[in-house]
Amino acid sequence: MKRSVYVETSIVSYLGGWLHPKDLVVAANQRLTRDWWNRHRRLFDLFASAIVVDEAMKGDAARASERLVAIAEMTMLDVTPAARNLASDLLSQTRIPRKAEIDALHIAIAAIHGMDYLLTWNCTHIAKRNHPSPGLRGLPRIGLRATADLHAARTVRGVA
Repeated sequence: MKRSVYVETSIVSYLGGWLHPKDLVVAANQRLTRDWWNRHRRLFDLFASAIVVDEAMKGDAARASERLVAIAEMTMLDVTPAARNLASDLLSQTRIPRKAEIDALHIAIAAIHGMDYLLTWNCTHIAKRNHPSPGLRGLPRIGLRATADLHAARTVRGVA
C-alpha cells in the first residue's frame, strides 16, 4: 500500500511557471520539486484540499491554470469541522502564529485525515523544527517533510 501525502500549496506553486532566474535557492527548490514530481509522485497517494485549490487559484491566471492541472491528479480531502477545531487548537497550543491560520489548517486537514506526510516548502510555519507536529487529542503524529527530504529519501519508509 502506498503512503499518503497531503500536498500543500507551496509544492504546486513550484510546479508551475518558470525557474526563478535571480534567486538561486528558489530555483533549486523548484528544480527539486519538479524532479520529485516527475520521478517519485507515483510512489505515493497524493491528496489536497479546497484550501490548496483556493490558494492555487490566486495570482497570474496562466500560472494558476498550471497549478490546477497538478492538483487535478490528487484526491480532495474535506475541510471538516474537526479539522477547523484542530487548526484552532494548533494556533492556541503551539508556536504557530495567528496570522498563519491557513497553515494551521493545512496541518489539521492532513492530521484529521490520517495522512502519512504533509509535503511542503513552507518551513516558516508548517515544517518548522521548533514546534511539534500534531499529537493533540490523541491524534497520531504526522511526518512533516519538505520536498528535498522526500526527494533525498527516494522511497519513504515509516513516519517521522
